[in-house]
Amino acid sequence: MRVTSWNLLHGMAIPPDPTVDASAVLAAQILKLQSDVIGVQEVDYFLERSGNHNQVGNIATVMKAADWAFAPSLFGNPDEKWRKPHNEDLKIVTNKSPEGEAGYGIGMISLLPVKSWHRLDLKGAPIGVFMMFPVDGKLKRFYVRDHPRSALGAILENGWLIINTHLSFVPFFNYRQLNQIKRWAKTLGVSPEKVLLMGDFNIPSRKIVAGRKWNVLTTGKTFPSWQPKVEIDFMLSQRLTPNEVEQITYAHAGMSDHLPLQIVVSDK
Repeated sequence: MRVTSWNLLHGMAIPPDPTVDASAVLAAQILKLQSDVIGVQEVDYFLERSGNHNQVGNIATVMKAADWAFAPSLFGNPDEKWRKPHNEDLKIVTNKSPEGEAGYGIGMISLLPVKSWHRLDLKGAPIGVFMMFPVDGKLKRFYVRDHPRSALGAILENGWLIINTHLSFVPFFNYRQLNQIKRWAKTLGVSPEKVLLMGDFNIPSRKIVAGRKWNVLTTGKTFPSWQPKVEIDFMLSQRLTPNEVEQITYAHAGMSDHLPLQIVVSDK
């Protein structure tokens, strides 16, 4: 089972170039990954800035995937006007559900049949931070307020539980969110031997991410993609060790400010 985690920066070509067909670049990279399951972060759902596409659904079409799901972290454009999800909102949009409201969040696409989807809501931090973003090929500093987050879990027909998330960029708050997800994973009825937790954790410390009971399965700096300096994207397991999986690495190929993480694990 080949599993991938990738922060897509809403399918933005890097370096930015208005003459580049970003959707075509993304599709080519998705095919190159040959994933059985891919968890994506920072994806748009029918937002104008990314061409009014269902990006998760488009990836599923490229992969010819059996199932996909999108979990909106917010409704609206995160760069402009947005609102928090409410209890009455459709919080998991799938290939089998009604169409949801335009928004931004995380998603998962699987060639393997999904038995059930699960979502954990995570509150955003009450404060923002200064962050670096690519502008004209260079990183520039901006103040960014935080927004709600979530974790999206897929229980596969083969018995695995794969959880994808994108944690807050606010230090310590993201660590609290990660611990919430780890506790939540125990409630979903899957043996720890078959649980993978992955995503953009925004925590540049392997030791902190692992804690006392989880193993970090991946290595390597992933951000920024064109000259990686920090490791903030991870894959975790409570039972597997790095020696029991094969990690496949990829160089920057014109898409996103993160590199994808990928491992091959036995699905037995």
